[in-house]
Amino acid sequence: MSLRPTLDFLLYDWLHAEQLTTRSRFADHSRETFDAVLDTCERIAREKYAPFNRTVDTEEPRFDGEKVILPQATHEAHRAYAESGMLSAAQDYDEGGMQLPYTIEAAANGFFGLASVSIGSALLTKGNANLLLVHGTEMQKSVFARNELAGRFSGTMCLSEPQAGSSLSDITTRATPDEGLAAAADDTVPWQQDPLGARYRLKGNKMWISAGDHELTENIIHLVLAKIPGPDGKLIPGTRGISLFIVPKKMVDSEGRLTGVRNDVALAGLNHKLGWRGTTNALLNFGEGKFPVPSPGGVPGAGAIGYLVGQPHQGLRCMFHMMNEARIGVGTAAVVLGLAGYYASLDYAKNRPQGRLPQGQKSDAGTTTVGKDPAHPQVRIIEHADVKRMLLAQKSYCEGALALELYCARLVDEQHTGDATAADQARLLLEVLTPIAKSWPSEWCLEANSLAIQVHGGYGYTRDFPVEQYWRDNRLNMIHEGTHGIQAADLLGRKVLMEGGKGLQLLAARISATVERAIQQPALAPDANALAQALQQVDSATKAAWATGNPAEALANAVPYMQAFGHLVLAWIWLDVALVAAAAPDSAAREGRLRAERFFFHYELPKIGAWLNVVVARDATCADMPEAAF
Repeated sequence: MSLRPTLDFLLYDWLHAEQLTTRSRFADHSRETFDAVLDTCERIAREKYAPFNRTVDTEEPRFDGEKVILPQATHEAHRAYAESGMLSAAQDYDEGGMQLPYTIEAAANGFFGLASVSIGSALLTKGNANLLLVHGTEMQKSVFARNELAGRFSGTMCLSEPQAGSSLSDITTRATPDEGLAAAADDTVPWQQDPLGARYRLKGNKMWISAGDHELTENIIHLVLAKIPGPDGKLIPGTRGISLFIVPKKMVDSEGRLTGVRNDVALAGLNHKLGWRGTTNALLNFGEGKFPVPSPGGVPGAGAIGYLVGQPHQGLRCMFHMMNEARIGVGTAAVVLGLAGYYASLDYAKNRPQGRLPQGQKSDAGTTTVGKDPAHPQVRIIEHADVKRMLLAQKSYCEGALALELYCARLVDEQHTGDATAADQARLLLEVLTPIAKSWPSEWCLEANSLAIQVHGGYGYTRDFPVEQYWRDNRLNMIHEGTHGIQAADLLGRKVLMEGGKGLQLLAARISATVERAIQQPALAPDANALAQALQQVDSATKAAWATGNPAEALANAVPYMQAFGHLVLAWIWLDVALVAAAAPDSAAREGRLRAERFFFHYELPKIGAWLNVVVARDATCADMPEAAF
């Protein structure tokens, strides 16, 4: 089964992506150019990624004491991706890009995640470069960002530390001015005047750095969060003191050429992961002295060289530009892994004969069975009602989540190219939807992978079939780029409240508009009414959670709130998609979409009541649990 027909329907029939070509930024494009990009990415993914998904899972990255070694297939896949132009697909022509809508870029990248998410599609490199194009100096854009988009360099984001994890306020990596630069110039040139930016020396450790060390590119550009000490030499507590720095693995000159000097960034170890084994994940030491870098004139210096991005103490604001892009990317990765499992289990179910149907159940051929007579031939397992349930659940989770990710991508294009009102509305909707776009697929498309294993039965638990790897790969997505708990606290603690609740009100208005359209269709009217009721439940729960104004009480059940909120959003997406599907000519694809929508409303949307009960009551069962009682 192919992803392409679903993408085509969502992009062109539902989102009307070709209408973007009426905007000046995309005027050179057409449906034909969009399709050509999708064709190219689908081909590269099929030829360079899919055949090697198991290879990169079994041949994990290894460090030989000097460099990290990856399978040759990873090098070839990365080269093919870079040569396709997809690293800069959505960038300006002046940046060497294609000025593609982000909607099309996001859709096209889905093919690579489907084929081998572990090989990847340079998500962090693109996010790194995009951040620098917004917050970097002209020199930083030229030397670092443009070489990343050209495929010469790759990029990372270095936030977490071994002792801090997701608690960025507790990071201890420090950055001090490179005084040796001034000394080399007899104090006539201040240390800030390095052409690549204000120059600092960094010391500290960073953990969980995806693509933190490898030989796929000439250089690796780390974006590192660190704190600049105050006048008393102490680090400013909390997040206020955090700044952002460019720390290249290898030193470069102002033309982007390698100088032959290694920066003091050392690989301390590789993490051996449950999934995503084809991607290196590293612990990096900055400034430990393994690769000391002298300042100009040979003046000794201790620490890794880093160049300040933006203003001091504004690092977190800059980094969130990259983190939000990464969160949508994580959601998309979860979606396509779920779809990979769905396609595999659907194929298996169509071909695996086992058992017989209970008396009275009609077969797909339309005949009524007369009981489990062993004299009758076995049926394929796709004819069993429970297997259909598991397949339909996967379809509803994954295709609904794919629609959500593409909707968010379409909002990104609206934010950048719409009129002032449309752009501001897109910004507000993205603020509210980004936690859902990251967290909902990472939970429910993972559940789809679990169901894919179940459809395979015992075979699914073996390495003879790919579904166990899809589950292992997808399990990471609930963790990285902000765990479920972090996303939930962000949603209930900030996003639904920001700007007087304008984002939540705008989302409610869009949901209500879909309800009003659907209620006119007799077949969809019951679901429209159910969605309207669910919207009212979420609105009431939001108010009840904050009724006392006590954040501890409101946020104690933030995850159940997010689960209910996410199901509301997915139900809305499905109803909106169903309106388009219902108007299409009869086909198996049309029937499949309408059945998936019906499944979600009958089997999934009713769950939100249980989740919201504890939110409304501000239930303290978990928050008040004494440690000793565990």
